[in-house]
Amino acid sequence: MLATLSLGGNTGDVAGAFCTTFKTLAAHSEVSLVARSSVWRTPPWGKLDQPDFLNMCVSLKTTLTPRALLNVCLAIELAAGRERSERWGPRPLDIDIISYDNISVDEVGLVIPHPRAHERAFVLVPLAEIAPDTMLAGERASDLAAKCDRTGMVRDAGLTAEILAA
Repeated sequence: MLATLSLGGNTGDVAGAFCTTFKTLAAHSEVSLVARSSVWRTPPWGKLDQPDFLNMCVSLKTTLTPRALLNVCLAIELAAGRERSERWGPRPLDIDIISYDNISVDEVGLVIPHPRAHERAFVLVPLAEIAPDTMLAGERASDLAAKCDRTGMVRDAGLTAEILAA
């Protein structure tokens, strides 16, 4: 199965957390990384009185179930110091499952495709780089990215090169 994930963070060593995420995923026997997007600096969303975020997306092949993939992602977040104390608040690492092949999941604590991904430029722009045909809310990620508001988003070439080389 092909899955896409969105990564974000705005406290601590976010670039290091991204690198650790990729190493952890790549070391998993049921996961194979396919592609990683550029790193984007993006303004906060939902709760505005916090530092800008770093965001990127990854596509991977996996034999894990959606729930098992979620559990792997939650364990990576926890190891990075993630505490779920404030919705949309500052965090060292956030990993969301955006899509999982062409299936839909609607369970307690797990909804795929991600229910708000189609509204968020910080997901759409990096996702369109690596998986432009991913369907969200009935439209291709690339089409959604082309018409979303990118105000304040900047591709960070330096961090992209650093993370992709790690």
